Amino acid sequence: MAIVKTEGLKKTYGKGDLAVEALKGVDLAIEEGEMVSIIGKSGSGKSTLLHLLGALDRPSEGTVFIAGESIDDKSDEELSHLRRRQVGFVFQSFNLLPEYTVSDNILMPLILDGQTADPDHFSRIVDLLDIRGKLKYYPDELSGGQVQRVAIARALITKPAIILADEPTGNLDEKTGNDVMELLGRLNRELNQTTIIVTHDLSIARRADRIIRIRDGRVDPSPLPEAGNE
Repeated sequence: MAIVKTEGLKKTYGKGDLAVEALKGVDLAIEEGEMVSIIGKSGSGKSTLLHLLGALDRPSEGTVFIAGESIDDKSDEELSHLRRRQVGFVFQSFNLLPEYTVSDNILMPLILDGQTADPDHFSRIVDLLDIRGKLKYYPDELSGGQVQRVAIARALITKPAIILADEPTGNLDEKTGNDVMELLGRLNRELNQTTIIVTHDLSIARRADRIIRIRDGRVDPSPLPEAGNE
């Protein structure tokens, strides 16, 4: 089953002579349980695609389906509900709330949605991410890798259809970045968690099951260079 699908996806910013076509007709399908990387240079359209896949923006033309639902006719409030319940976001800048504990940061999406946590699910993800001993800490008491683990736990707490990770290793050193990618892969396998990683780094992208390359607003089907020849 395609958990995320796009048909004829286009996005144009501005009008007339100032119009910029960020996406020029993207068709893609990502299956449930896949770990997929979307790669592209700055200005290629990958960030625009990320925003559309996460229902953070609306396309100019075409359709996005998330867990079988089209976002076309949804109100802003309905899109907000869909994002909170169906999409887990992991950002390069982490975006934790410094005045709240690790536990509260993880639970925040549920708190904002007026829901209570599944205690078994909470327990499983904090153990998988090895942060049980940090639940009473605050973000400024953690290392960069620990902060990213908390951000991943927060993304998982609602049992989303997809995880969207935007340059998840961008603010981490190489070793910590590799550890985070290992964790994302483990979560993908053990939770069957559909994961979409947006990156400009081909070595990071190769850790996924499949790579989608965006070039000049379109999916580029040409072969990728062999590892070591990037």
